[in-house]
Amino acid sequence: MAEYNKSEAELEAVFQQKIDSEQKIEPKDWMPEAYRKNLIRQMSQHAHSEVIGMQPEGNWITRAPSLRRKAVLLSKVQDEGGHGLYLYSATETLGIERSELIAALQSGQAKYASIFNYPAQTWGDMGAIGWLVDGAAIVNQVSLQRTSYGPYSRGMIRICKEESFHQRQGYVIMMELAKGTPAQKQMAQDSLNRFYWPALMMFGPHDSESAHSAKSMKWKIKRETNDDLRQKFIDQTAPQIAYLGLEHPDKDLVWNEEKGQHDSGEINWEEFYAVINGNGHSNRQRIQHHVKAHEEGAWVRDAMSAYQQKKSQKQAKAETAA
Repeated sequence: MAEYNKSEAELEAVFQQKIDSEQKIEPKDWMPEAYRKNLIRQMSQHAHSEVIGMQPEGNWITRAPSLRRKAVLLSKVQDEGGHGLYLYSATETLGIERSELIAALQSGQAKYASIFNYPAQTWGDMGAIGWLVDGAAIVNQVSLQRTSYGPYSRGMIRICKEESFHQRQGYVIMMELAKGTPAQKQMAQDSLNRFYWPALMMFGPHDSESAHSAKSMKWKIKRETNDDLRQKFIDQTAPQIAYLGLEHPDKDLVWNEEKGQHDSGEINWEEFYAVINGNGHSNRQRIQHHVKAHEEGAWVRDAMSAYQQKKSQKQAKAETAA
């Protein structure tokens, strides 16, 4: 039976069968509108996070303590911009214009990772962001390499490789500070204290309180739940903190032999919701900076459009003459 002769229920059954058999959904495949919207929400939020996440680190490029550190940080920030471009391009395959995505971000309609609304106050924060923030991102993104939407899945493969470098870069900074002077070690401890809990919040609310988890799991957009991913991060981070010789920010953290994992303290969810609703330390600053940069770059986009139009007209004339 031709696809256009099938009912909505039949099309959804075929779609779910493809998902269950681990086949990728491609842009030209039929998909439920709710699946498309869910992907646009998640993928654009991911893209926005990469681009907004450039700001706290970009502010430290000129203040890095050595030329080598400056070059490494510059490369990292450049990578994040590239990740945003990959993800915006992948999102556009779902039939939405990039200008719509940007407008949603700047109006506050679209969200991005809440952790980027915390200020980067010291060089130690560059270490904590690379180690904890990118570390949390890797835990989430490794599973996204198996997401059901083809363009998203393929884009994540390269992104994960680069994020692994970013995490190592951050951990190296923390190691250098932790074995340095008492003041440097205190700087590392302070950065760990301020970024640990927001890093746990990056995985989102508990699954029981998430509006999207159930559908995302059924459609294999997400392959693991928020709580399972957060637990992985807690377990992998605990020995890393011990190796640094720093105090763990979670005073309730204990190893549960029966479960084979750590029991941990409760996240401050009031803070989480306040930040994602626009009341973090740097929410307004991040969006204002993005709007300013977007407006200042308008002439580049206009020039590219004008050049492409001119090129198309020239090609059309050549074809007519032939």
